[in-house]
Amino acid sequence: MSKRGIAFAGAVLALALAACTKDEPDQSKTELTQREKDSIFANSTIPGAKAVKKTLSTADSAAARQARIDSSQQYP
Repeated sequence: MSKRGIAFAGAVLALALAACTKDEPDQSKTELTQREKDSIFANSTIPGAKAVKKTLSTADSAAARQARIDSSQQYP
């Protein structure tokens, strides 16, 4: 086979392989939610992290209280 034929076959093979690739985004990379980002920040040693941790615990407490109020109203 001539060099031109080998180059042509290589180009066809490269195009065929490129056509077989996935166009879907990689599902293994997940984005963190804002809550997860804040939790990571709260457990760091960065200045202000303690305030973030306190805010998260206060928000959790308020959400739990609201859930108790909602459930008590459903089943009086």
